[in-house]
Amino acid sequence: MTSIGYARVSSTDQDFDGQIERLKAAGCDRVFAEKASGKSTNGRHELGKAVKALRPGDVLVTVKLDRLARSIRDLLRLLDDVKAAGARFRALDDPWCDTTTPQGELILTVMGGLAEFERKLIRQRCEEGIKRAKAKGTRFGRKSALDAGQRKRIAERYGAGETMAELAREYSVGEATVWRALRG
Repeated sequence: MTSIGYARVSSTDQDFDGQIERLKAAGCDRVFAEKASGKSTNGRHELGKAVKALRPGDVLVTVKLDRLARSIRDLLRLLDDVKAAGARFRALDDPWCDTTTPQGELILTVMGGLAEFERKLIRQRCEEGIKRAKAKGTRFGRKSALDAGQRKRIAERYGAGETMAELAREYSVGEATVWRALRG
């Protein structure tokens, strides 16, 4: 089993030496460190490298959970990647977040269930709101680029032999818009 550490600070004037010392003291053989905002999930290249370096039985270690993830959803997505590698996770200052113990796995499983429950509630509320809006006559999507008169003239001109490309240029729209006007 190998312990792989991950240290992060948010800005260039901050220092992650203290994190690296603690990770090495905790037995990390390799430490990936970077200066990157936690908001950016695709700007944390060293975190991606750390996860790719994980092998079955390894442990990804960080000093604090907030060095790794900014939200529960971000954390659960990352922990799925760690689990897919056959590895586990541990936060030194957050002992409840430790998948190397049965208690830590239980807590993270419950958190994952709560996050999924929250997503389903949000989806349900959105669907209900959309139904209410449609019942009131609200139309969704972009406003049509062509008004009813323009659509009628396009249909007449197309029927008279003009091509969709000619009509699209004439009305400064794409051919797909002309096709939808003819279809509707």
